[in-house]
Amino acid sequence: MNLAEQCETFFQYLQSERQYSDHTLKNYRRDIQTFLSYCQQQTIDDFSKLDSAHIRQFIAARHRQGLGGRSLQRVLSSLRSLFHFLNKQLLLSKNPAKGVRAPKSPRKLPEVMTVDELDQLLMMKGDDVLVLRDKAVMELMYGCGLRLSELVTLDVINVERKQQILNVTGKGNKQRQLPFGRKAAEALDNWLKVRSQLAEIKETAVFVSKRGTRLKQSSIQQRLKKWAIKQGLNSDLYPHKLRHSFASHILESSGDLRAVQELLGHENLSTTQIYTHLDFQHLAKVYDDAHPRARKHNKK
Repeated sequence: MNLAEQCETFFQYLQSERQYSDHTLKNYRRDIQTFLSYCQQQTIDDFSKLDSAHIRQFIAARHRQGLGGRSLQRVLSSLRSLFHFLNKQLLLSKNPAKGVRAPKSPRKLPEVMTVDELDQLLMMKGDDVLVLRDKAVMELMYGCGLRLSELVTLDVINVERKQQILNVTGKGNKQRQLPFGRKAAEALDNWLKVRSQLAEIKETAVFVSKRGTRLKQSSIQQRLKKWAIKQGLNSDLYPHKLRHSFASHILESSGDLRAVQELLGHENLSTTQIYTHLDFQHLAKVYDDAHPRARKHNKK
């Protein structure tokens, strides 16, 4: 089995057993295929010939090509996963990427919306079927902190309306239950009453397109941008911004980082901790605006 065939076996494993999303699989393929090109240039035809020096050389080359720290960390993660899989398949006896670190880069804080901006966005008028659908989409995304992939894969059977709970399938096919509030419940009810006007008879998806089939991620992205402009928002709107806003607002109100981690479906608490920086920024602004020793007085 040559290098490309070993990698293809790994990709099939990620798709069939780990059930990774198409987006995640695309990233793995891109990272690993770039590494295969490097191996070809170095005349390496067997992964057992690799050591940590080769991995560092590859990462350094990608860094010189302009790849930032976070992207390089993702590349290393892809390679570690590949080699770990080959170890388990007894096709490799070591993991040459283990212990290799990417250069650090400043962590970019996620963009969030204010509560006023969200109120402005969700104050949508009209009883047109697409308006009702889009409002339910945004209310659920913000109300539950859903990933875009989690929203589009949501089926009607996953909604427990009386208990106001969604049964969501997240990354790595992991299941979690999410509560949703009164506003999201109202928007969802209004949509489900008219869903049959669009949905094909056998369609199981909660959200469907004008053609009656499951709504695509790209369609939701386009609709959000359209609504942001229509509702007079100056900032760009994308699905993950609603998820970031959900997390930031919950943490700001509760201070419970573990609860936010569980609601978001993060495997590691370190991923959730980025929102504590946002919360600190908010507190710092409140302090600057309110504390007598922090306020800037106008010169007379």
